[in-house]
Amino acid sequence: MKIELVDKVRLGVTVLFCFCCIPLVAKVKLPAFFSDGMVLQRERPAIIWGVADPGEKVEIVFLKKNYQTIADEKGDWKIALPAQKAGGPYSIQVNDIALNDVLFGDVWLCSGQSNMELPVRRVMDMFADEINDYENKMIRHIKMPNTYNFKAPQTDVSAVQWQAVTKQDVMNYSALAYFFAKAMYDKTNVPVGIINASWGGTPVESWMSEEAMQPYPKYLHDKWRYENDDYVQRIKQLEKEDAHRWNVALYKGDNGLHEQPLWYASDFDDSGWQTVDLFSTGWGSNGLNPINGSHWFRKTVVVPETWNGKEATLRLGCVVDADSVFVNGVFVGTTSYQYPPRIYKVPAGVLKSGENNVTVRLISNGGYPHFVKEKPYKLISGDGEVSLEGNWKHQVGSAMPQAPSSTFFNYKPIGLYNAMIAPLRNLAFNGVIWYQGESNVSKRNEYVDMLSSMIADWRNTFADQELPFYIIEIADFLAPDNPERPAWAEFRQTQAQVAAKNYKTELIKNSDLGEWNDIHPLDKKTVANRAADCAWKDMQTKSNSKKKK
Repeated sequence: MKIELVDKVRLGVTVLFCFCCIPLVAKVKLPAFFSDGMVLQRERPAIIWGVADPGEKVEIVFLKKNYQTIADEKGDWKIALPAQKAGGPYSIQVNDIALNDVLFGDVWLCSGQSNMELPVRRVMDMFADEINDYENKMIRHIKMPNTYNFKAPQTDVSAVQWQAVTKQDVMNYSALAYFFAKAMYDKTNVPVGIINASWGGTPVESWMSEEAMQPYPKYLHDKWRYENDDYVQRIKQLEKEDAHRWNVALYKGDNGLHEQPLWYASDFDDSGWQTVDLFSTGWGSNGLNPINGSHWFRKTVVVPETWNGKEATLRLGCVVDADSVFVNGVFVGTTSYQYPPRIYKVPAGVLKSGENNVTVRLISNGGYPHFVKEKPYKLISGDGEVSLEGNWKHQVGSAMPQAPSSTFFNYKPIGLYNAMIAPLRNLAFNGVIWYQGESNVSKRNEYVDMLSSMIADWRNTFADQELPFYIIEIADFLAPDNPERPAWAEFRQTQAQVAAKNYKTELIKNSDLGEWNDIHPLDKKTVANRAADCAWKDMQTKSNSKKKK
């Protein structure tokens, strides 16, 4: 009996061991941007690709036809679907994966830095009525996740989702890409797909491959420094701790957050504070150097009786660098960096007829703190408004040394190409809209060669030597008397040289749409329409050429 029991136990263990050793069949996996709602380029073979177990059979069913292949020894596979005319929606079945609501149309790669990334919500001041009144499910947009990789070109990205132009989703679209897509749809009446691979502040070298970077050893060697993940993580951790300690010291030393009553309280007595004009600069300096840290501003404003108890909007232009705002002691909003417009909602019941207090706690990280001129500074309720310009009471809260700097790894060479462009390598595009350059103004002597190299690099990546590039001219910026302003004009000349030097590359005029006090001009519609006009003209030329053949 004991022997039989032992044998049974051994048999059970053996069976369990054998069961556990049976390899699980891995499902076919597609890159994240192959998903419901995607747009594929019309009139070009559509390559579908992914990974599976080595030797696994992959089958695509599309329009009642089957297309098959076998995953190679690394598990990679791809299948090219025949070129399709514009249309849809279609379904594409890849083994057990169903891709639904797929359209064929014109797909555009929109890339660059913040003026390409700038979302629709940031241009609502100029285009709210048009944006709110428009929906179009034939226009779809996808934002590539902001990430970098210094080791190798990547094959996939984290989860992403195609979004149509609906009121629920449009605010996150690139504003320039949004207006460009609208204009192209009006011209072609075919679906438009936008793949937005952009990241604020990034220089051209971050968008180039390692192969393209070979002629530029300085940048190539810089990239090598960051190939070790542990090293990068240590830098991040140390800089995070450094920033935390600076902010703790800022808070600890700020009397406005510790004295009673607090400096943002409606009943605080600011009669002993200095009176300054909002746009004066003396308050931010000790006479020679800037005063970084926290600055407090208080202003008494009188609102009409009709505003009593109503909701309002507070506009505070733009502030260098950060701010927190209070109305009658109630916190109404904060912004952590200088560029976004300050638009804060004042809840119903906060304002009262007669005198009200507005308090601003301004944080200066480095450089000279100031309020940007010629921006809206006012309280708005209904059709009425009350100006916030003029004299304010001012007091330094906590004087600090300049805030510690941070390493922007997304600015480093090659990282964005590897993580945000390389994963798209098998897709077909109708063209590239490139809005970048502000971060290369100080290195403008290199830009003609580097952007030309990038254009060739991307054409190789996408196996399309005919791929059009539409370069958006950087907008005019800085005050006329600013000594740095001529450099921007010189940079626009380098952009024109790139367009003249490279095949199927056009410069889209944009300098006349600039705002001297804003590096992110609002009028993204006019420049988008110009790009669309140029692209449409090229498409017609190409079509006529095909007809002649």
